[in-house]
Parts: sequence; structure tokens; C-alpha cells
Amino acid sequence: MGAQPVDRSSALPLWAQLQADLVRRLEGGEFQRAFPGEHALVAEYGVSRHTVREALRRLRADGVVVAERGRVPRLAEPAEIEQPLGALYSLFASVEAAGQRQRSIVRALDVRADGVVSSRLGLEESTPLLHLERLRLADEEPLALDRVWLPADVAAPLLAADFAHTGLYGELMARCGIRPTGGHERIRAVVPTDAERELLAVEPGVAAFAIDRLASHGRRPLEWRRTLVRGDRFAVLAQFSARAGYELSVAAEPAVRKRGARRARPAAAGRRA
Repeated sequence: MGAQPVDRSSALPLWAQLQADLVRRLEGGEFQRAFPGEHALVAEYGVSRHTVREALRRLRADGVVVAERGRVPRLAEPAEIEQPLGALYSLFASVEAAGQRQRSIVRALDVRADGVVSSRLGLEESTPLLHLERLRLADEEPLALDRVWLPADVAAPLLAADFAHTGLYGELMARCGIRPTGGHERIRAVVPTDAERELLAVEPGVAAFAIDRLASHGRRPLEWRRTLVRGDRFAVLAQFSARAGYELSVAAEPAVRKRGARRARPAAAGRRA
């Protein structure tokens, strides 16, 4: 692609033209291995160092690059959203608490029977189940494919909910007067199917984490969930100390966009899902 010359007759400041052109080049796939330094940009665009520094400052403010004094600018690294495994953590709450826009594409919301899931919930195989399937997005980029089943006799009011911008547990409490109080999860690495890879927008060779959650209300199983999270956006972390012992947590990471990644601060666990 290369640089587009700045227009000195334009009313748009030179730094703004430079910023816009660098974003264009980033979105076009340039600078994936290395971002050019100040001297290189001064020579390439024929502008002053002050202009380059102002453009980089704006890119840094947007979370696109890291441009520290005395160091060569570089693309921002993926930020992490930390969530403890020992709580009813929520992708919905974590994404929004990190300052990213959370949205879901609802692929299915209906009542159906599923013998395998019913057995996991301790129910008869023909028991009607409310089924919700969502593609979870963070800043409009795919993060996870989420499939949830709940007993329809409890969760039927959820059929009227709009899950594009809301979490399951909040709606479950508001409409059904109930929410999970505990449960367990199993996390394993898997190879996504072709259809799943297309939905999650990952390249061949990128693995995913499958998270199976059985949540309960008191002693009664309430929810069976299978979440497929992009392997390049999720990590399992551990913290340990002599006093607290060994604790595991998970970290969901924003995808590295072609123009860089937005840096987010760690977020505490939420009760929504």
C-alpha cells in the first residue's frame, strides 16, 4: 500500500492526515511485524518530527500503538480481562467493565428437547429445554460462541428477552426470579469445526477453549452451557501465595486487529453471563 503524501493545502492538520493514513495502512495489513520509528516516518512523509509525534500520540491514545519516549513505536499488545474461576464470572460483565462494547448475535432462542443435555441436568430425556445460542462480540469482533440450555418450566419467560445487549443471569433473575448459586466447569482445548472457525473468524491452526458449565440453584441443576472461546483471546492464569495457596483464573483477550489492539484494564468478575 505505502504512504499517501500529505496535502499541505488541506485544512486538515498534517498530524491528522498522518494519523489517518497510518490507520489506513494498518487496516490494510501493513506493519504486522514492526511499526516504523519516528525517523522513518519523518523521511517517508516529509513532515516534521513534531507532526509525527502528535500523530503517534493520538494513535497511542486510541490504543493502536505503544509509543514511549526513547523507544521505537510498536503495535499495542493484546490486553487481558481477568476473571476468577472460583466465581460466577461473566464474559458480558468483563467485556463491558473493560471499556469494550459488548454485543451478541442471537442465533437461536427456542424451546426444544435434547436427551443428552437433559441427562446432564438430571431430567427426563424428553423434558422441554429453553435453548439460547449467541455469537459473543467484543468491540464488534468475535470472542466466543455460547450455547445454553435451561429447563423450560423455569426459563420460559426468557423467550421474550432481547439478548443482543444483555446478560443471561440478569434476565433470568428479573424474569424468572432465580439465578445460579454454584456449579462447576471443565475447560479443555479443542480444534474448532470449519463452521465454528468461520463464525469466530479464526485462521486454520488456531485452537479454541471449550468451557462446559453445569450451574445449579441450590441442589437443583439449572443450566448447562458450552462456550467456545477463541484460543488467541483466552488464557488460564494461576496465582499463588503461602497464605492463600494456589488459585486459578482465566483471562479473555481482545483480538489483535490489523490496526492494533485496544488496551483494557483488568476487570473484576461479574454475576451476569
